[in-house]
Amino acid sequence: MYRLLPHFTASPLQATTYLLGIALFSISFLVFLNSSISFVITDVLGQRTSVGSAVGTLGFADELVALVACPLWGIISDRVGVRHVATAGYVVIGLSLICLVQAGRVYPDLVIWRMVFSIGGAACTTMVTAVLPAMTAVRDGGAAQEEVPQAVQRTPSAGNVNRHSLAPSVSSELTITPALYQTRSKSTPLLAKYRHWRRSLANIETGPEDKVDPPMDASRLAGFVGMFTGIGALVALGLFLPLPTMLGKNLTKATAVQSSFYIVGSISLLVSIFVFLGLRGLPGEESKTWRHLFTLPSSPSSSQSTSSASAPSYLHLLRSALHLGLTDPNITLGYIGGFVARASSVGISLFIPLFVNAYFIRQGICTSNPGDAIKDSCSRAYKLASMLTGISQLVALLSAPLFGWFNARYAKRRNLSKLPLTVAAACGVVGYIAFGSLTSPDPKAEGGKGAIIAVILIGISQIGAIVCSLGILAQGIQTVDPVEKGDGVKSPVEVRPSINGVGGAVMSEETSVQDQGEVEESTPLLAGETGKIGAGYTDRTHLKGTIAGVYSLAGGAAILLLTKLGGHLFDTTSVGAPFYLMAGFNAALLVVVILIQGKTVVEVAKSGEEEQGSGHEEGGVERRDHSTGLET
Repeated sequence: MYRLLPHFTASPLQATTYLLGIALFSISFLVFLNSSISFVITDVLGQRTSVGSAVGTLGFADELVALVACPLWGIISDRVGVRHVATAGYVVIGLSLICLVQAGRVYPDLVIWRMVFSIGGAACTTMVTAVLPAMTAVRDGGAAQEEVPQAVQRTPSAGNVNRHSLAPSVSSELTITPALYQTRSKSTPLLAKYRHWRRSLANIETGPEDKVDPPMDASRLAGFVGMFTGIGALVALGLFLPLPTMLGKNLTKATAVQSSFYIVGSISLLVSIFVFLGLRGLPGEESKTWRHLFTLPSSPSSSQSTSSASAPSYLHLLRSALHLGLTDPNITLGYIGGFVARASSVGISLFIPLFVNAYFIRQGICTSNPGDAIKDSCSRAYKLASMLTGISQLVALLSAPLFGWFNARYAKRRNLSKLPLTVAAACGVVGYIAFGSLTSPDPKAEGGKGAIIAVILIGISQIGAIVCSLGILAQGIQTVDPVEKGDGVKSPVEVRPSINGVGGAVMSEETSVQDQGEVEESTPLLAGETGKIGAGYTDRTHLKGTIAGVYSLAGGAAILLLTKLGGHLFDTTSVGAPFYLMAGFNAALLVVVILIQGKTVVEVAKSGEEEQGSGHEEGGVERRDHSTGLET
């Protein structure tokens, strides 16, 4: 039975802070500002003309700043820690919301404060991706067990955690003599059987899904992150946006709008305190502070070859993250998936209502001059646009945990590891083409019969791209890479249990002779004794912030491209052009996924043939009984 809930190596408070403090509110404040900025222009500033142009300029400035701020915050978080960056982001958001309604005009006052808000928003949205791997990462330098040599995958028995022998012991750490063994076996046979049963019970009851597996748990968690971001949008629309109406009974419109911004800004400041306190002691972040903004944090327990004196520059971190996007399939798919995911959010929230509005204008039902009474003069179009986008977002909200579950389930099946992302991209291709081809968005009209199915597929595509890209990116961050060794060392040390199961260990054939003494004296057999990933291995957690920044950068570029190019094609070619463009994005993602998955299938097939061939060659090797050590 596959689990739906992830294993958290972070504390319950840290996990709660991440889901409720970062994942939920990172999108809430952005949705609130985007939905209410027009009221600031009309009611607070009193500008009644060129409102659309002003809103477009503010949005464009926001995205331009985000393109620079997202990777910059990601790089900074690798030095000072994700906790401090997320806290700073919410502080900036709170102050910008409070100061934004003090602006006297659109240019430059409102533009400046919108850009300041974008700086804070970029920090928070980037940390959604950067914090995710830390929630399921093994503490004290641990890593994904499957990527490390099998020697560090030993599980000590429940009865004796500190036991150093690989074989079961019936006398704890005492020296076992034949007389002692026979005495204990004859005098307490039931006790011996009971101990044997207790030792084997954990292995029997613990299946693959019950073990801590950071990549799989990160994929599961990504599903809940997608769900909580969707809930965050609902919080903004259901609680924040109606504030001016609730406050406007005894206040003027301008004062009501200003008061609502003060309230939401204060909530952001409270969230910053919650994040600052809740994310203390995050795995891998304990030593990071603002003091390390220009220096590398010290790591006393580190045994890697990189010294603290050789601090990588910010440019080096950025180059490394970009290089991984070209060399690591998981990072590549994460970046492309983030591009498609952010573009999908704009396609749903912007172009579906625009498509509906254009249809009703062509039919003469709505006027071409928008006004304050649009809900009254064209209520049917407004309700239809709300219904279509609502159905799409509801499907996305409900599908988020399912995509996380499927992404985790297939993560270890190399032949099918990218199947959920493939399904999401395929749904996007079909859904966007289907919606763009509609002659009417109204399901009750003659040419709109497939509108509901189309928006359902679009919603599945959006959340699938979000969840799968986050999960795959986390898997890429948690990948364990071998460290290049100097002369005389062929590969990292690998210690494996002896073939007879009685105890001791054998070294990997690839380990050089001059390192054997070092292994015998200093290499532990149990991972828990050191807390390290393994000799000669390192993970990419030091790049998680930078990778998250590049991920957000890809999403921001997608928004700019789709809004500008899609809007231009909407006006000059056809109303379905933006949806065809989105179908093209999903098709490109689908092609990349198929190519990467196909390459993996070929590699698995080749490795299977090699293992089968080596098995035939070793057919004449003597065999031993694992329980007795006798030759058979």
